[in-house]
Amino acid sequence: MKLKQKAEYISDTLEKLLGLPTWDGTEDVLECLILTILSQNTTDVSRDKGYVQLRNKFPTWEDVLNADADAVEETIRIVGLGQQKTKTIKNFLSWLKTEHGELSLEFIHDMKTEDALEFLCQHKGIGIKTASVTLSFACGRDVFPVDTHILRISKRLGLIPQNCSAEKAHYVLPPIIPKGKTYPFHMNLIYFGRQICNARKPLCEKCPLTDECLYFKENMQT
Repeated sequence: MKLKQKAEYISDTLEKLLGLPTWDGTEDVLECLILTILSQNTTDVSRDKGYVQLRNKFPTWEDVLNADADAVEETIRIVGLGQQKTKTIKNFLSWLKTEHGELSLEFIHDMKTEDALEFLCQHKGIGIKTASVTLSFACGRDVFPVDTHILRISKRLGLIPQNCSAEKAHYVLPPIIPKGKTYPFHMNLIYFGRQICNARKPLCEKCPLTDECLYFKENMQT
């Protein structure tokens, strides 16, 4: 089975199993970006708590920009890598205010997707995953963020090589994903990875994709 056919089969199978996730609609782009920066290398629960604490202490992005870095770092301590994330956020806000005159990223809606990705990724601490999540969730763009679940499952199902990095997967996977399915496929793969195809003990007995799974063929078949 060719990769595009395989991706379509996987997408269809997951939709039958999990349903068809729909995009919630446009979000504030800057808010989504900073929330995504906070989510790097941490759990959703910690990210959300850190974001709430940040906004409670610093109600506006101007407040964050003007705040002492140590105070911001202490506020988001729960998300981990506080010093690094504080630097990324404050540097980006400073650049944005200097270059565009206001702390808003709504102009990204008028940019082409490739240009928007390049625009965001030029900043230290904002990689292709963070940029892709922002454009997908805030703008509804046809991009495909790759997290640890998606990387693991894509390798197990043979969509990408075993040695493919997460960064490279952001460029390898999109061309084979069925048109218009990037968002539902992304969401279903994450849920599938959390509930069935987990890292240490995948529930292969509950999986409808074992016929396409390299991991199952190598490790579970007797």
